[in-house]
Amino acid sequence: MDIASLSPVLSQINTQSQVGVALLSKALDTQEEMGAEMIKMMEQSVTPHLGMNFDVSV
Repeated sequence: MDIASLSPVLSQINTQSQVGVALLSKALDTQEEMGAEMIKMMEQSVTPHLGMNFDVSV
């Protein structure tokens, strides 16, 4: 294999690698957003006064 035929192959590998990194970065960003939304939903669902007082009649 000479350098002239190797150059396009290396270029294609480099491009594929860059695309893979970009996709993983986007997936990570999406997971972080979903995690933040989940935390927000959990914070809104908390009712600290619920269950602290109860009435008992015997």
